[in-house]
Amino acid sequence: MEHNILVVGGNGLVGKTIIRILKSRNPQINIFIGGRKGGTGNHLKIDVTDPGTFQVILEKKIDMVILSVNDKEDNILRFAIENKIDYLDITKPTPDLVKAYVLAKNRTVQSRIVFSSGWMGGIVNGLVKTLSGDIKDIQEVKLFVYYSVKDLAGESSAHFMAENVAKPFIRYENNSQVPVKHFLDSEDFDFSFGIGKREAYNFDVPDLYILNQIEKIPNVSAKMTYNSKFITWLLGAFQKVKIFNILSLKERRMIFGSSGNGDQSVFEIIIKTKSGNEKLSLQSTKGQAELTALSAVFHTEELMKGLHENNIYFSHQLHQPSSLLEKLKAYESINIKTSR
Repeated sequence: MEHNILVVGGNGLVGKTIIRILKSRNPQINIFIGGRKGGTGNHLKIDVTDPGTFQVILEKKIDMVILSVNDKEDNILRFAIENKIDYLDITKPTPDLVKAYVLAKNRTVQSRIVFSSGWMGGIVNGLVKTLSGDIKDIQEVKLFVYYSVKDLAGESSAHFMAENVAKPFIRYENNSQVPVKHFLDSEDFDFSFGIGKREAYNFDVPDLYILNQIEKIPNVSAKMTYNSKFITWLLGAFQKVKIFNILSLKERRMIFGSSGNGDQSVFEIIIKTKSGNEKLSLQSTKGQAELTALSAVFHTEELMKGLHENNIYFSHQLHQPSSLLEKLKAYESINIKTSR
């Protein structure tokens, strides 16, 4: 079957990386690039704020849309549902994800609608399932993230942090919603891959919502640290004295908007069951953009197999957990280890 796949935001860093990996693994598919400027050939003019630009999606007989740019009004989602087009979104912060999920649930869906907005393209939740034979046995999940300011990263993560750093978000304790703020409640954690001990601070990722509300794990938290201990401490200090509350959005974007030429990204998942703790450590030597894009490609390839019925999915629900783990291990820039 011929596949015509559109990457909206395909001119951005993550979008370009998705296209590179997808083409290298699936040279037979047709890939179109959607952006505000548009152009000729496979470059289409698509502005997510202007549904009038979407007609070209039908003209090009697109059967799958990968959204790698923030669409706050869910215009692409509505269009995909109305026109029975498969949809994969890797961009949404938690509040926008919840809003989009509710929107989709209240519509008649006759395509595959996939929300893949968890950490690193939504693979954490699939990897959690590799650590336990039955997810019902899991009492707690902790996610620890190591992020380097030298990472070659796109704007979306930095802009999200700038917009939301002064707002509370939700983590889950015994199925209760606990409001917390970024860069508070530090916890010492010994990171793998030679990183060592770091103070890690509260951090919002959609996996908190997905693991508790969808997978019914009662205790879920996420904390992150930067490669620079000083920067991590400084952000915590800023939060404690409420400096973020008085800074403008432009000033906050300057703080979080740095992007280097490339560095590793690491995350670690710890689950607690009655029989003890299990840990999975993942290192992406090419950083977060590569891993996020790779995850999106894995989800796309699962959809292309045609094995999933028309429905609403979170991306980890597309995979057999063991298969996802093996695919990640086989990729040249990914290192994974597990321990008790």
